[in-house]
Amino acid sequence: MNLDGLIPGMTMEDLAAWVAGAGAFAVVLLIWSAFVERDPLTARLKSLQSRRDVLKGDLSRTARKVERPTTKMSVMRRIVERLKLARGKTATDAATKLSQAGFRSKDALTVYLFAKACLPLLLGGASVFVVYVLKPFTLDQTQSLAACLTAMLLGSLSPDYYLRKVAERRLTVIRRNLPDVFDLLVICAEAGLSLDASFDRVARELGEGCPELAEEVGLTAVELGFLPDRSKALQGFAERVPLDGVRALVTTLAQTERYGTPLAQALRVLATEMRNERMLKAEEKAARLPAIMTLPMMIFILPPLFIVLIGPAILRTIDGMAKL
Repeated sequence: MNLDGLIPGMTMEDLAAWVAGAGAFAVVLLIWSAFVERDPLTARLKSLQSRRDVLKGDLSRTARKVERPTTKMSVMRRIVERLKLARGKTATDAATKLSQAGFRSKDALTVYLFAKACLPLLLGGASVFVVYVLKPFTLDQTQSLAACLTAMLLGSLSPDYYLRKVAERRLTVIRRNLPDVFDLLVICAEAGLSLDASFDRVARELGEGCPELAEEVGLTAVELGFLPDRSKALQGFAERVPLDGVRALVTTLAQTERYGTPLAQALRVLATEMRNERMLKAEEKAARLPAIMTLPMMIFILPPLFIVLIGPAILRTIDGMAKL
């Protein structure tokens, strides 16, 4: 058979020979790739080199940023240092609140103290300008002074309010995912991992599901690794996450470290207690539901029900009285 219509000068036998040769070559390549042992060292070295280059670039950029701090932060830092706000118990309490809210950068305390000191002045000055210069409302002297003082008070309380709300929202997320930490710690302890390795493994497992809790657990794992007193690392975890479950976990782990009790058994008992407590809270909320629903039922359900049931009788009575 001649294939001049498709390929000039090629017959069917030539095409079959080419296909057979290509198939044989493919079979040889497959057999060679199956029996030849690959050395992954080269690929690993290349990946490590690329990772090292990325880290060097990040460090150089970080160094340049440190050498040239931003003007805004330098001004804030200078004002805070001039007013001596970053000293004493107030600054320590503010640092604890910022840590509980998840703000751990070195400039977080400076920004918070600057906002705490300057927001009352800014809002007070803006209120004075609006009330006494623009005069959008007709206010007497007492009302104008009260409006200015209220603006200054709002400026003083707004940083604390914002910080408290962020901390409460973060603790709510952590509280919901805390039983998972106990279950994972039990699994890691039963697998034979140490306390440091268990915390590190749990932090990596929770990275996608709950980043807030994974951050706290990972930070505790790092502190357990380099702090000379392991109880300080556990106590820092309890201070950053002020929840009853975390305090119970820290107490249990501290007693385990001190008296040498089995870690897996202590964590299993604690996980069981946490599940029981979670079930009791759910039952408590379910028991409060009838009392909570009483008022809405009296306001929104009973009046329409009375209208539907008694309304026709009232209308018939009115019609009967009209015919008399």
